[in-house]
Amino acid sequence: MTESKTATSVEIVEVGARDGLQNEPVSFSTEDKLELIARAMDAGVRRLEVASFVHPKLVPQMADAEAVVAGLPDRDDITYIGLVLNKRGYFRAAETKVDEVGCVVCATDTFGQKNQGQTIEDGIQVSKEIVELARRDGKTAQVTISAAFGCPFEGEVPETRVVEIAKRVAEAGPREIAIADTVGLGVPSRVTDIVGAVREAVGDIPLRAHFHNTRNTGIANAWAALEAGVVTLDSSMGGLGGCPFAPKATGNIATEDLLYMLDRSGVRTGVDLAQYIAAAGWLEERLGRRPPAMVSQAGGFPTGELAA
Repeated sequence: MTESKTATSVEIVEVGARDGLQNEPVSFSTEDKLELIARAMDAGVRRLEVASFVHPKLVPQMADAEAVVAGLPDRDDITYIGLVLNKRGYFRAAETKVDEVGCVVCATDTFGQKNQGQTIEDGIQVSKEIVELARRDGKTAQVTISAAFGCPFEGEVPETRVVEIAKRVAEAGPREIAIADTVGLGVPSRVTDIVGAVREAVGDIPLRAHFHNTRNTGIANAWAALEAGVVTLDSSMGGLGGCPFAPKATGNIATEDLLYMLDRSGVRTGVDLAQYIAAAGWLEERLGRRPPAMVSQAGGFPTGELAA
């Protein structure tokens, strides 16, 4: 068991425009996606996953990836991330103004084949090649190990396998390695163990964590990840999200819920919760239904103005 520590600050990556929408039945226009991104940036987010460069027949919500990126403002203080699952996707992304590409290695062969047509070994090799290509092209690249806490098809994923994948992709020198609970199977004790083991294995490479709240453990897992050494957390406006290739996969942890926990715990993010709650109200109107996030419905901590 790794010794825990309390973080004083953490970076938030808003993934709503990509992971939040990719499995969403309500169609979002390019303008809608740009509005979502703009509202997140206005609230203080400085790193955002904005699109996925995948075949539009597989993920129709991402068919306008190039148009979304073209519509983004040119800002030196913002990092735009594009998800790429293979070199074809990378070459599409490389023609846009995304600053960073995200690669994925699935922690089981079955999920890897369903998600991106790759075995674990394929995913490692492709990700390492993309990291090198990005470096050549003046972009940065990070690698996510998906289904690291369990697979919807194979069940348990050995900690040793996650560590070995991390060690091998670390050889390419990505800017960051993320550990992802793609279908919300993780619990805090497991997060502590896996994040701690990966941290010890990859040296100075920063760690990011990506949690889904499918079984209502996502926020607790995020806190465990921080204490185990993660410096960046993914979250999605409204708690939207899900994987088209994983049965019963539901949303990411909600940015509003994460911000409330972090703010009240004294962990700095640079992101304004009140503005995020307002943005979630816009998202609810656009969806035509209430999103899964809880804080945007309950509100932030009361100020006492309503006290009797």
